[in-house]
Amino acid sequence: MKEKTMTLVSFIMMFVPWTILPLRSFSWALESPAAEVMISCYALFMIFSGVFSIVCYVNKKIQNTMMKICVVVNGMYAVFGAAALGMMILPKIL
Repeated sequence: MKEKTMTLVSFIMMFVPWTILPLRSFSWALESPAAEVMISCYALFMIFSGVFSIVCYVNKKIQNTMMKICVVVNGMYAVFGAAALGMMILPKIL
């Protein structure tokens, strides 16, 4: 039962980043402070979902077909989330 629950959580995490698209249709979401906070939160969530899926797959030995798909998709999300976060943080540091 625990394996199915973790697989379901990973599966749901694949679709959460797409909820930014309807949010970006509002004018307040395009203004600077709100946009930066929203993108940062989504990037952190994407990184977390990638790490969560990889940990479930490797450490918890949940290696069914759906989890394999979740690991690939959430892993790509994690890479793109880290890139987005890096593009936001590095110009402020340098």
